[in-house]
Parts: sequence; C-alpha cells; structure tokens
Amino acid sequence: MPTIKAKSSSGSLVYNYTISTPTSPNAKTIHPALPTILFIHPVYIAQDIFQMQFGDANLRRFNLVALDIRGHGETGGRAPKKYGQEAAAEDIAKFMDALKLPPCHIFGLSMGTIIALQLAVQYPKKVLSLFMVSCLGLPEPQEVAEGRQEIADCWVEGQKNGDESALLDAVHGALQLGFNNHQSSMVSALTSRAVPYATKTWGGKDPKDMESYVTITVKFFTERKEHPKSNLSKIAVPVKLIHCMADIAYPLEYSERFLGDLKDAGVNASLDTVDDAPHFGSVTHSPIINPIIHDFIMAATSSPVPPAPSSATSPFEAGLVKAGWTDEDDD
Repeated sequence: MPTIKAKSSSGSLVYNYTISTPTSPNAKTIHPALPTILFIHPVYIAQDIFQMQFGDANLRRFNLVALDIRGHGETGGRAPKKYGQEAAAEDIAKFMDALKLPPCHIFGLSMGTIIALQLAVQYPKKVLSLFMVSCLGLPEPQEVAEGRQEIADCWVEGQKNGDESALLDAVHGALQLGFNNHQSSMVSALTSRAVPYATKTWGGKDPKDMESYVTITVKFFTERKEHPKSNLSKIAVPVKLIHCMADIAYPLEYSERFLGDLKDAGVNASLDTVDDAPHFGSVTHSPIINPIIHDFIMAATSSPVPPAPSSATSPFEAGLVKAGWTDEDDD
C-alpha cells in the first residue's frame, strides 16, 4: 500500500494509506467529482478493520480513503506524552493536506470518533459530515477506564517479562471490548494481523515504547475532556451516531446523552441503534450499518453519483484471507 509523509506538532510520520474508487481498489488518487469518505479506525486494529465497507459495492460509489493512524499498523510511530484528541486531529489534518484531499465525510469507529469529532471542531472546513459508530463523545466511564488500564498492564508485563499468558490476557481483553464473545474468521484474521504490528511498535525494550503504548491505548481515552457546548456548536455538518446494542462497555444512555448534547448545541444529529452488535459493530453487522452509511452520504451530497459497480474487491481482502478469513461465517 502507498505511503505519504506528513509532519505535525507530534512529529513526522510516514502514513500507510489506501484509496479505493468505483473502478479500483488500490487507486493512486481519488475521483475528484465524487464524494470522499475518510475512515478513522479504533485503537488496536488498523485500517483493515474496514474490510466490510471497502468491499461493499454500494459504498464503492464513493471514494473511500483509510489510513493507519499514529502507533498503528504499518504507520507505527510513537506518541508524545501529552498526545490527545487535539494532537490526533492535527495528525489527520496534516495527512489530508499531504494527500491533497478535499473536504471529506468522516467515518469514525470508537477511538476514531474521538478524532473525528475533534477534527470537525478544530478544522471545520475539512469535514462535510460525521458518521460515528460507537461514538465516544462523553468522558470515559470509570469501569471502562479501569478495563483499559488492566489490558495495558497485562501487555506491559508480558512484553517486559516475556510472559505469554499476560500477553494473551491483554489480547483477550481487547477482543472482549471490541467484539464481546463474537467469534468469526474475520475477528481471528484481524487479530492475527494486528498483534504483530502491536508487538513491533509497542514491544521493544525501550521504555519509550511502553510509554507511547499507554498514552495511545489508555490516557488518550481517560484524559480526554468532554466538549463544551461552545465547541459542539462549531459542528455545522450532519452527524449520524450509531449505537451498538450489545456493547458491553457503553450503554445506550451514553449515546443518547451525547445526542442530547449535540442537539442542545444546534447540531443536526440523529441516532440509530443496531441490535446485537458489539462495540466494533461495523465489522460484525455491516449488512445493517453499510446501507445507513450509504443513505447518509447520499442525503448529504448534491452532485450526481454514478450507479454502484457490479462488484467490488476490497484492498484488504488478500491480507485477511492470508490471515485466515473466509466470508462463510460473516454473511
């Protein structure tokens, strides 16, 4: 996959990214006449978590762009001690500048929603709409923060002491957060691809690697601030929240309260729920969520969009198949 260098106040990075268009899963540039959706992934798993979106023919009516954000996938890189939502949004803005992307519709998943929200507040001219699955718009609940810290403690212990049991506990905890007890070849393949990247970036003996790991996987969530009404009122684009009803960490009331905050700030926002979906529901319940994405983007688009291609191959498919994915249990 292609790479591009961008520099922010957090340091220079060479970003691994993907562009898919109606005619190519691995395009060099976007189609300038079509809407562009920029996908921002959650913690732990990089851009291939969007396999089910990039392989959807209806969504491939648009330009689809994804990247491995700081500390993840092939991008890797360290985060400074105070790395938070403002710095992450700056990273994305600088990536968009480097790639010369136009204003985009932003799709965020979990951690990606934190960055998407901040991008809309901090760089409003870069955002055409926000579509956020498992949106984290409020402060982190204490029990969830404790769970994230427990995962991190297991990972750090495992890396420092070569304790395979502790490492497995960390991976299991992350999977519980993202997928509950949902088991499929897709979840297994995503895990098989994510763990080596995590080990490469966060598995060294250098204490700075572990410090960066804790910053990105724990402090990024626990030290974030709730957006005041004055910030939310800067969001002048449509917002769609998707709450996954089988999310074990964040109850429906969490999403409903944030929806209320958005509406109180004058934001054009709405909330849909997806039954039985875990926190990373866009992976497991794409047949339900993808049509919502499609219709949301079409409603926010005034220019003509060509019909869907007859088929669409995802740029992530080959890597996931190699890692063990078969679509038989993901239909």
